[in-house]
Amino acid sequence: MNAVQSFKLSGIAIPHSAAEMLDEICEHFVEHAEVERSNDLAILRSKSGLATVQADNGKLLIELECPTSESLQAARTDIAEHLFYFAGDQPLELKWTEPVSLPILPNLHEVTVVSAEDVTPRMRRVRFSCADVTPFVGGDMHVRLLVPPRGKTPVWPGFREDGRIAWPEGDDELLVRVYTIRMVDLERKELWIDFLQHPTPGISTPGADFARDAQTGDKAALLGPGGGSLPLAPSMLLIGDESALPAIARIAAEAPAGTYMRAIIEVEDPAEEQSFPATDSLEVRWLHRSHYPDRADRILLAEGQNAITSIDQNTFVWAACEKEDIRVIRSALKERRHDRKNMYVAWYWERNLG
Repeated sequence: MNAVQSFKLSGIAIPHSAAEMLDEICEHFVEHAEVERSNDLAILRSKSGLATVQADNGKLLIELECPTSESLQAARTDIAEHLFYFAGDQPLELKWTEPVSLPILPNLHEVTVVSAEDVTPRMRRVRFSCADVTPFVGGDMHVRLLVPPRGKTPVWPGFREDGRIAWPEGDDELLVRVYTIRMVDLERKELWIDFLQHPTPGISTPGADFARDAQTGDKAALLGPGGGSLPLAPSMLLIGDESALPAIARIAAEAPAGTYMRAIIEVEDPAEEQSFPATDSLEVRWLHRSHYPDRADRILLAEGQNAITSIDQNTFVWAACEKEDIRVIRSALKERRHDRKNMYVAWYWERNLG
């Protein structure tokens, strides 16, 4: 019998505090991988491979093992990007045993705007054509949208020596934002992305501005997909606000026949509701902020907590909304000892940032 080939890579990171960095890694990646923690050792397992990170004498010793060279490079980049993000303004050194071997990002897909239209007063849908949409079918839903300066030939990113992405700078600087693929049309080779149009004056919304001004023929690129897998379970509880609505809608549309789904979705008013597939196995409850007494917040949190009390261990809980609300939902599931394999709980925005 032939042994399954795997690709391996080692790295050493020297952060300000190896112990604190390991804590950050475990807290973050628990939403994207199966994480095992034993004192100074963390093991991260995902469908793309295995990563072990050990704190040792002020250093982080990193071992990666993946089924392909492309997935190995993606894992290296993912780890590197997160380590520097966690480090913030603190010093961090990161070196790998082997240099980057790929000349371009393996998961970068050039796309072209086909059309743009308003789905609701505050949600605008942009349809993109893509030469190969198969990587976006099933599996992960999230991508990074890369938009070049209008009127300039795009300059796409490459790699840095430490494995991070080398982003174009100056006049070639790209707009980079994370979005959910709302739908994949295999026949037309199209992808849909829905953009929430923020009504609050004074808040910078470059992603929403791109969708508002998008014209047929505009060039962009998608980096991914990665994160936010489509769940599979006999029953699901879906909790979210407008920021999560594209993902909830896609989950509902692509769930296998017979899957029971209950969704609690908060939007501004009835005009922001969207249509879902007509089926007896999908129950949608809309919450309208404009109807709350004194514009109260955290109503979605209260409704989500109440719904959690009635589920069993076989129900997949998918929740995405404001950061502090998500922390409360995660704690509630932890107290109930809900199976981590049956939950995706992630924050999409922070209340104190507007």
